[in-house]
Amino acid sequence: MTTLALAAGMIAACGESEAVSEVETIGGNGETSYPLVLDNCGQSITIDAPPQRVVSLDQNSTEILLSLGLQDRMVGTASWTDPVRENLAAANADVPRLADNAPTYEVVLDADPDFVTASFGRHFKDGGVADRARFAETGTGTYLSPTDCDNGVSINGGGTRTNALTIDSLYQEITEVAEVFDVQDRGEALVTDLQERLAAATDGMSASGDSMAFWFADTKSPYVAGGLGSANLIATTVGATNAYSDIDDDWPAVGWETMVDRDPSVLVLGDLLRARFPGDLLADKIAFLESDPVTSTMTAVRNKRYISLHGAEMNPSIRLVDGVEKVAAGLREMGPQS
Repeated sequence: MTTLALAAGMIAACGESEAVSEVETIGGNGETSYPLVLDNCGQSITIDAPPQRVVSLDQNSTEILLSLGLQDRMVGTASWTDPVRENLAAANADVPRLADNAPTYEVVLDADPDFVTASFGRHFKDGGVADRARFAETGTGTYLSPTDCDNGVSINGGGTRTNALTIDSLYQEITEVAEVFDVQDRGEALVTDLQERLAAATDGMSASGDSMAFWFADTKSPYVAGGLGSANLIATTVGATNAYSDIDDDWPAVGWETMVDRDPSVLVLGDLLRARFPGDLLADKIAFLESDPVTSTMTAVRNKRYISLHGAEMNPSIRLVDGVEKVAAGLREMGPQS
């Protein structure tokens, strides 16, 4: 693989302002030693040189690549729940979207990638896009986010999470992707920015009196945040209690009766602009909660103690930091439960 000159510098991932850093090449400024060997979710992967043509199968992974200034290497994205983060819109504008949801294997191959990244292992299994061995047969490297891995097994690829997700898994992903593409300095800057924003968002924060439930989607059997995934991490980071922290899962489907019994003081509602299923949109969620004779009795509903997050902000990604900032700000604005 040859080194490709960058037309633009790095786009800062997560600050509200954009910081641009001029660089001459995408390879050589991070001092990666190739071949690079990584242990990636129980598989050993070898990268011989900086990938030239990458397809990202999830919005989370896409926004990390864009944040590292790698848009000129991106030949396709897929699986979107929300619009791209505003400060990344310009970088994303010329990146082809292969599918709003998961693409087929053939569509991915038509983009002629030499590297494929994913946030969720469901893409790399039977019934998904294709397993990693099938990509390897065409000489295409693959990378799965460490946020989807537990004890070397993909959670969304059929495994079970046994350890609560930590922010370190996100930092690991950023650091490793930056190393793969030989842009470690950008990875370090991005991790530092996220760390500083988390510290600022939670400075002096005390939400010990609040119990919150995170409702991602589905009005019939709502998917809520269990005690091991990314939304639970948001709750613990701001010092609140997740009403379903006792369920060892990322997003279990529960009954509304259990939600009423647990009676959280705050409801964090996913506003999924994909609008593919009932209850995806924030307005639909609120309308359901306030009109249903069961859910309308909940403390959070009666007091309208709602906080809205994009779906991407509930997932393990750089947008998780946006989620912490919004939840912290929402709790401060609402004040203690009366």
